[in-house]
Amino acid sequence: MSSTASSPQSPVGLNPDLSKPWWRQFNRDHWFVFSMASLAWLFDCLDQQLFNLARGGAMEDLVGKANATVYGPYTVSVFLLGWATGGLIFGAMGDRYGRAKILTLCIFLYSVCTGLSSLSTGFFDFCVYRFITGLGVGGVFGLAVALVADSVPDHTRAPALGMLQSLSAFGNIAAGLIGMGIGAMAMIPFGLAPWQAMFLVGAFPALMCVPLIGRLKEPKKWVDARAAGLKTGVKFGSYGSLLGSKWRKNAWLALIGCSAGIIGLWGIGNFHPTIVGSIVNQKLASSGLTPAQMASERAYWTSAGLLLQNVGAFAGMMTFSWVAQRIGRRIAFGSALLCSFVATIMVFKGLREFSQIFWMIPIMGFGQIGVFAVFAIYLPELFPTSLRATGTSFCYNVGRILAATAPFTIGKITASLGGDVEAFRTAGVYVSFVLLLGIIVLPFLPETRGRELPAE
Repeated sequence: MSSTASSPQSPVGLNPDLSKPWWRQFNRDHWFVFSMASLAWLFDCLDQQLFNLARGGAMEDLVGKANATVYGPYTVSVFLLGWATGGLIFGAMGDRYGRAKILTLCIFLYSVCTGLSSLSTGFFDFCVYRFITGLGVGGVFGLAVALVADSVPDHTRAPALGMLQSLSAFGNIAAGLIGMGIGAMAMIPFGLAPWQAMFLVGAFPALMCVPLIGRLKEPKKWVDARAAGLKTGVKFGSYGSLLGSKWRKNAWLALIGCSAGIIGLWGIGNFHPTIVGSIVNQKLASSGLTPAQMASERAYWTSAGLLLQNVGAFAGMMTFSWVAQRIGRRIAFGSALLCSFVATIMVFKGLREFSQIFWMIPIMGFGQIGVFAVFAIYLPELFPTSLRATGTSFCYNVGRILAATAPFTIGKITASLGGDVEAFRTAGVYVSFVLLLGIIVLPFLPETRGRELPAE
């Protein structure tokens, strides 16, 4: 674990050379902070997406194929509740005790419990592992973006945070490649099922990275603000200060906007493997494959769908990051949510043919995941140093609690309409209208483009 020592922060007002690209204005310390924070979030996203890929196979083995479609959404809800709880706890701890320390703890927690998920023997213990994994996963985003925001020169903050989020697509793509590789294997070692192998593989990258990330030092901006706060009585990581002060408007409105985007992805979009799997089943129904071979084929093609989704996601995050920097944070936010809504309707109602997977899924990823780049840039600009990780985590992670209701809702609607894949498609369309709610609140939030981070 790191000590609370000073770390890189270029002094404001030293006439930076704005003609240079942002990455050429980083020194060695800036690069270390940016790289470690980016890896933390990249491996976090890798674990998230391996769960999405492994969930269907895990449910078929643990509760039976007939119940897998109904129980699968419940495991997502449990994971999201853990995510929200961890985000709220560790975000506040990051403001109080240091972003780098708590970030290291979160990475260790989610990597270990991802591996333990492969040992599940039933629905209950699988949910326990997913909840604890969610605790660690939930802390990473707010801590990583607060760490970078407080460490790099102010004029490089927005593009650096946009790139941090965009690089997470490579964690998602890596999950797709891992899933495809496991699905293509004729025989998995030790007699593991594909879903068990995915969880084991997903545990190692982050766990191996923990010692390196543990060398991070706390940002000088946070260290100085913390020392000053002890003298003046400023409370760091206080939800009372967040929700009982001038920052509460930003907190509640940004929460609504983030919740819409999170529900769009985790409550709806990340269930695209169900649709892709049904198309693969239909395509291979007369192929004469054994059940084990069919499972491998589904694992391969649902993983390919994830890879395609995140090719679109990377393009979307780079695009909306550019819009946020050049035009405005709110315009980028609203544009991404609108794109997400249109693409979700298109996929859930229109994706019927195998060939359509290759262009519809990337378009959905462009909007649904593209909006997360705006989260990374915008949220830390809405709160002061004493509440930066707390406020960011509040908006990003309380949204998980609301998003956790979407899988339940989809599961109930699906069951009421017959429980088949067609019923699932209709349920997804109904829930997707929540994306429009996020657009409605944006005019009431401040535009932070071109402004310095707020003072206490």
